[in-house]
Amino acid sequence: MSTDKYTRIANEIYSHVGGPQNVEKLIHCMTRVRMTIRDEALVDIDGLKAIDGVMGVVQEDTLQVIVGPGTVNKVADIMVKQVGVELGEKFPEASTIAAASDEISKSDYERDKEMVQAKAKEMHAAQKSKIKQTPVRKVLEAISSIFIPLIPVFVGAGLISGIAAILSNLMVAGDIGKNWTEFIAILKIINSGLFSYLVIYVGINSATVFGATAGLGGVIGAVTLLTGVTPQAPIHNIFNGQALSAGQGGIIGVIFAVWVLSIVEKSLRKVIPDSIDIIVTPTISLLIVGVFTIFLVMPVAGVVSTSLVGVIEWILNVGGAVAGFLLGLFFLPMVMFGLHQILTPIHIEMINKLGMTPLLPILAMAGGGQVGAACALWVRCRKNKQLVNMIKGALPVGILGVGEPLIYGVTLPLGKPFITACVGGGIGGAVIGALGNIGATAIGPSGIALIPLINNGHWLGYILGLLAAYIGGFIATYFFGIPKDARMSKDVKGNLIKD
Repeated sequence: MSTDKYTRIANEIYSHVGGPQNVEKLIHCMTRVRMTIRDEALVDIDGLKAIDGVMGVVQEDTLQVIVGPGTVNKVADIMVKQVGVELGEKFPEASTIAAASDEISKSDYERDKEMVQAKAKEMHAAQKSKIKQTPVRKVLEAISSIFIPLIPVFVGAGLISGIAAILSNLMVAGDIGKNWTEFIAILKIINSGLFSYLVIYVGINSATVFGATAGLGGVIGAVTLLTGVTPQAPIHNIFNGQALSAGQGGIIGVIFAVWVLSIVEKSLRKVIPDSIDIIVTPTISLLIVGVFTIFLVMPVAGVVSTSLVGVIEWILNVGGAVAGFLLGLFFLPMVMFGLHQILTPIHIEMINKLGMTPLLPILAMAGGGQVGAACALWVRCRKNKQLVNMIKGALPVGILGVGEPLIYGVTLPLGKPFITACVGGGIGGAVIGALGNIGATAIGPSGIALIPLINNGHWLGYILGLLAAYIGGFIATYFFGIPKDARMSKDVKGNLIKD
């Protein structure tokens, strides 16, 4: 794919969202360009979906355009550079943005505005805006914004930890010499650079999302580490008198504490004179929220996080295959509604407390079901060249654990294959749940890319689950999930071909 094509995709996205002046800010994740839109009525969803290179569009708290891994980085970079801002920064108002967007024709903007003036679209946008304002939606959007920037770090640090574990096992078995000891220690140090100080990174990102000063958020995260506190002179839990432990409450407590910090800091800035604001506001904010975090947030959040981990462990231990099936079955619908974001802090808490998250391998089976369903569609619908070409492009990244191209480009638009793919995910989840003790030491990838992160050499069990998801998704789709119109002979552009 050439650079010109990335620019074309960027320009066409802008032309169908009302131009860059209708975008408030833009970020990206592994496959999606995520835009905060100022006026939903100016967005042409059908036009976005029709762009060559766009695999799907998702409307949640942000408008998410799926362009695939690798491509998304380049397209997003072009889009922000055209405006003159960085990823995540607020876009200028319409009056100042025109000079930076010469490559996107004004005629496109006018055309899009005319297309979306109908009363029905205005009412739809107004209704959608109301839905977005629900507290649950706001919480999910905040969690997503906090952790998306950290996903590449989780992947990198997790893989390094996996390499260190493999080398350690080889050294214990006598396959490699003791001279590897120092190198293994270095790998562990790199990994601990993330997980030992994760609360600081989460504090900084949380402050950015909630509108507080990033540095102050980092300090509140660091407060939970109880630096300098010793067993001989502990800080006591005001509820039960026991000594607080470093990190108690985890990232769940940090996110809540930084949210409180944002309220305190914003309130102080309204009343503190500008001449002393830089001295008084951060001092009082840190003092109030620091004490609040240690004596209230850490004890309460500690109980909450420990209970969450315990409940999930209990469900998996007692439920076994049934629990695994249900989790694998319903994970993709959760992704569609954005509810999966709430699981991210739970994964991290489980890694902190157990050394691994047993949830992630089960949920990863949902992507395996998509792969199996896509293969069945390829076999049964091979005369549909348009569908086959879409599958060819989406299947490799789906096997690697990036499922959005398959979901939004292949199975979801066809309806039945999405349901049968979920069944395949449930079958894979049942296998993982039945085997038990299979967990991931970091979050981020799924599919075969998760294999190096599986704990304690249980990767064979994970592979069995993945194969079960592939086979289950294939069989369910092959016999029950093939729409009649998908089997019609079509050329690559979707035109019907007479047999």
